[in-house]
Amino acid sequence: MVADALIYHPAVSHYLKFVATTVGRDKLLRTIQYFARFYAWYLLRTNAVQTSIGPWETLKKQFGLVRKVLRAGKNIEHFRAAAEAADKKTMDPVLRYATVGRQLGYAGYLTLDLLTLLDATGVKKSKNAKRWQQEAFRFWAVGIMFSLLKETYTLWRLKQREAKVDKKEGEGAVEEKKIVMERKAAQLQLTCDLCDLTVPYSALGWVNLDDGFVGLAGTLSSLIGVYTQWKKTA
Repeated sequence: MVADALIYHPAVSHYLKFVATTVGRDKLLRTIQYFARFYAWYLLRTNAVQTSIGPWETLKKQFGLVRKVLRAGKNIEHFRAAAEAADKKTMDPVLRYATVGRQLGYAGYLTLDLLTLLDATGVKKSKNAKRWQQEAFRFWAVGIMFSLLKETYTLWRLKQREAKVDKKEGEGAVEEKKIVMERKAAQLQLTCDLCDLTVPYSALGWVNLDDGFVGLAGTLSSLIGVYTQWKKTA
């Protein structure tokens, strides 16, 4: 039957694996959230009526709140990742310290973000919520900058490795393929980090970016995240 063919299609099985992951669901929600941010700005700039802008503003806020709830407690994961990276004494020192800095930055961001959860959901308002959120953005910015350092250094190391590869040998050809794959992953992460950096930098007032630019940057980084997670669950 056609229905059975659709239900048991490999693409459906892949989709179910994808949405079964917290990261997969978050990236989908994030894509919608940041696109809504961009589109609400676009409608405002084109003098659309408030009844047209309102639903997109609501979508942006509500999906942002849903994601805040879903990431509650995720700070522990990053603290552990930082500790594990710090224990890897055989890892390249630059990569190790960059990884530790990245994970601690994200852990600090998520910890402070968690402190604002009750205020954001309206359960209990706090006069410190705004300050905590600003500090959270600072930690996020630091984490992203460490990630940029890590990926930039990774690309430099890959270039050094590639220069030593003898492409005439069989092992050299295999090594070259590995380098190509690793470079692609590093470039994707670097692009994602550059896009994500616009969010805390704009929120903290370090750069003057409108919601349209931040929304598009966030949408692009979210789509990269969707693509990466989709590949992982294949």
